[in-house]
Amino acid sequence: MMQSFFGLLRKIIQTGIGKTRLVMATLGLAIAMLLLLLAIQAHTDFDQLLHSQQNQNESADFLVINKKITNAMMGQPAKSEFSPEEIADIKKQSFTDAFGFITSNQFKVTAAAPGELHFYTDMFFESVPDAFIDVKNEDWKWNTGDNTIPIILPNDFLNLYNFGFALSQDLPQISQETVKALPMKITISKGLITQEFTGRIVGFSDRISSFLVPGNFMEWANQKFGNGEITAPSRVIIKTKDPSNPVLVQYLDDKGYTTNQDKIKYSKTKMIVQTIVSVIGFFGIVLLLFALLVFSMFIQLVIASCKREIQLLVTLGTAPRQLRRYLMRQFIPLYIVTGVVALLVLAGLQWWASGILATHDMFVAPMLSVFTFGAAILVVLLVYIVNLLNVRKYVAEIS
Repeated sequence: MMQSFFGLLRKIIQTGIGKTRLVMATLGLAIAMLLLLLAIQAHTDFDQLLHSQQNQNESADFLVINKKITNAMMGQPAKSEFSPEEIADIKKQSFTDAFGFITSNQFKVTAAAPGELHFYTDMFFESVPDAFIDVKNEDWKWNTGDNTIPIILPNDFLNLYNFGFALSQDLPQISQETVKALPMKITISKGLITQEFTGRIVGFSDRISSFLVPGNFMEWANQKFGNGEITAPSRVIIKTKDPSNPVLVQYLDDKGYTTNQDKIKYSKTKMIVQTIVSVIGFFGIVLLLFALLVFSMFIQLVIASCKREIQLLVTLGTAPRQLRRYLMRQFIPLYIVTGVVALLVLAGLQWWASGILATHDMFVAPMLSVFTFGAAILVVLLVYIVNLLNVRKYVAEIS
């Protein structure tokens, strides 16, 4: 008799109104799981695109920061300097992984190229801690008494000379190797005090657009040719994991600071993507709640349709626990299959997206993340627990 009843329950579940509601509930659960898992996987992929070693551009991790120059600041250089309080505030920010001063020269500098280049210009020197320099060269050192100064030039400077000044003045264009081989006559002066040095170019930087010299030379030269005082910096450099961090961008804007805008231009794009991911996750959660509601209504309908049969079986001695177990056995495979299908669909999308991004030199893992699998298991467990509670409640009410 019990087998006949269980056969009746199966028919009620799989046919008629029960079947339609079961399809609706399953479809809603599948879409909800897919959207929720998609949001989690998209967040993981976006994090990989920003922070993975394969995607990182080393020069994008360093930002040179200075204050925006306004009309009110003109003629007042002290207003462009960072105070100790401002420096301490930058150092304590969560996006600051390392901090360094950019020290400027306090003396006049001129440079002249040898031979037929006929190149002569006023210039300036700056120094930064070696940890922030992207040029590694054994010649990057200076000792008191040395007459040769190692110099790092910005790549942009050589490009401006080759494709601007040289062409307009009918002068020869020069390669990086030639520039490194040419000694430059560097004249440093302060009033009547003058000293000549030989400048040797040891590298070209894409990170810092300045004429860099070793820090110990700058310290010595400022003592001898400058006023000997340690002045507040007007430019600082920081190392950060994510130059497009919206918190960093907002901080710079609030404080009136500026940096290389090309490095932070993806901040708005990142905020848009994060918003889209959040919206997808939100709709996934909403749909999951609706799916749980539909499943709850479906279970209530099934049990209500069998109300008399359940009461009769209970009267004949059938334990309510047996009925609950049978009903749950009808749904558990459905939960698992729905979760597996959602994961398979998402895995296919992840593999496809990984291949597309790789063609643009952007790399994400072709496999789903551990967090996505974990979320799928949690969703299935949640559905199971909610439906188990509903089955217990409705069977108890009838019996």
